[in-house]
Amino acid sequence: MKFALRGLALLSACAALTACKPTAVTSPAPPTPPPGVGVVAVESRGVTPSLAFIGRVKAVQIFQARARVEGFLTKIAYTDGQTVKTGQLLYQIEKTQYKAAVEQAEANLASAKAVEVNAQLAYDRAAQLVKSSAGTQASVDQTRATLESAKAGVLQNQAALDIANENLGYTDITSPIDGRIGFTAVTLGNLVNAATGVLATVVSDDPIYVQFPVSMRQIADLSAKHKGEVAHGVDIKVRATLANGKPYDQVGDWSFVSNQVDQQTDSLPVRATFPNPKHALVDGAFVTVKVEEGAPQQRLVIPRSALQLDQIGVYVLVVGPDKKVEVRRVQTGEAVETEIAIASGLKAGEKVIVDGIQKVRPGEVVNPTDVSGDAGALK
Repeated sequence: MKFALRGLALLSACAALTACKPTAVTSPAPPTPPPGVGVVAVESRGVTPSLAFIGRVKAVQIFQARARVEGFLTKIAYTDGQTVKTGQLLYQIEKTQYKAAVEQAEANLASAKAVEVNAQLAYDRAAQLVKSSAGTQASVDQTRATLESAKAGVLQNQAALDIANENLGYTDITSPIDGRIGFTAVTLGNLVNAATGVLATVVSDDPIYVQFPVSMRQIADLSAKHKGEVAHGVDIKVRATLANGKPYDQVGDWSFVSNQVDQQTDSLPVRATFPNPKHALVDGAFVTVKVEEGAPQQRLVIPRSALQLDQIGVYVLVVGPDKKVEVRRVQTGEAVETEIAIASGLKAGEKVIVDGIQKVRPGEVVNPTDVSGDAGALK
């Protein structure tokens, strides 16, 4: 009985101790910090009005070297890719048979001239004899005909000599222009003739053309601004962007507007002339062309990476003073390298998101960081 009472007392004590122990309270999770975004302030900057086009590089002059006479190649006088000058020897065809043809034509001409001299003497004698009644008119007529035939023989042999000399000259194939030469299509010892085709191509590349189509509406606008003087581009400068996205370091001159409209595109081909001292522009390549005209005008400018596009149009995400994200519809203007001008929808000093756009939604509070120094490198 004593043991039972002691057990009950212990159980009661344990229950009392358990009731006195404080209950553990679970602390709430800390709030999620707002997402971080990179922002750039909208700036006002002088921007030259411009139009963008896709152009193709065209050489001012192109020469395709071809064989005009038949023979075996005895000399290739250049290295592929070399810069060549006007009159420089490119190929040489064996000359033996053509030299022999010249010598034979010279001999034939000398013989014909001797015949002419003899015919002239015979005619002169016949003319004197007929005056003294010792000769006949028939003899005079015959010697005159022989003399005319001899003169014709001289002309004929002179023409043959000219042709022989011309053919001999064709054995040396020279460049008529300055430029760079490409790969040779033939090698030493091969037989070449007119049917062989192009042996090599010389391209003049400094200066060089860039040709691009401009719509008739744009031509009309430019003409109105420049009082009709757009054929040779008064105050119009042209800049090019290379295939790697880097701007070309030379400025081109708007130099020619075609006199025929492309009826399929309702545009006029326009040609700009660029200095090309480093051969960065290569004949046949595509480049992006920007036509600048007039004086710089103040425009609001933001990085292109801030632009977004949906079914309605173009917009940017703006971070307001309360750090909330706002959608702002904008109209774009001229492109300025990695930036773009804004015609409407923004104000100077407003912050547009350029980094972390995919992490935020309109109305959300964000933690903005100014990344103006890196804006040009953002994607």
